[in-house]
Amino acid sequence: LRRGHRYATDDVLTAWTALRARPDAGSLLDLGAGVGSVGLLTLRLLPADARLTSVEVLEESAALLRRTARLNRVAERVDVRQGDLRDPAALDGDERFDLITANPPFLPQGSGWESSHPQRRAARFELHGDVFDYCMAAATHLAEGGRFCFCHAASDSRPERAVAAAGLRVLRRQAVHFRQGREPRLALYVCGALGDRLAPAPLTVRDAHGRRTSAYVEVLRALGMVA
Repeated sequence: LRRGHRYATDDVLTAWTALRARPDAGSLLDLGAGVGSVGLLTLRLLPADARLTSVEVLEESAALLRRTARLNRVAERVDVRQGDLRDPAALDGDERFDLITANPPFLPQGSGWESSHPQRRAARFELHGDVFDYCMAAATHLAEGGRFCFCHAASDSRPERAVAAAGLRVLRRQAVHFRQGREPRLALYVCGALGDRLAPAPLTVRDAHGRRTSAYVEVLRALGMVA
């Protein structure tokens, strides 16, 4: 929508992280999917028989996700569930997925100015669950050997506690600097039930002059977003 919430760098980086974590995934779950940016970007480069299940609470966003899937001719591979990820009815109890993605909102309610537009407000503020809720939902539906990938504010300490509380481990945490020389804004997480933790080098999106770094161009190239 012209005045709605649109995909951003964090969506791109979450999809890139997920594809590196489980490029062979046959089943993908996107929690709090919004208009589908993360899930559809990831599905595009998974095996041709892979399927995406998206859970999104806002009717308007779910409808746009379905429309995008239809226009891109992948509707038969995408199952959109309109519902709250905190509600057990949103997913069958025995459903398991090789790969789970999420881009949770970062801000608790009351911590800043909230847009009157429901899409924008829900994308920024924890109206329908926080990182603890996302991690618990992911842990409930993660297949053996599966990976849960999400991004969050780099300065927030809650993700580490949320992952542990859900019974998972942080296997990778990569800091993201939106501009060279500035503090990291995002952190990208790869989580699973088992495995050793790695500490990848930080990723910088733009240099001191505002130009895309070669590292970020490689991210876009890996996703087929630039030649």
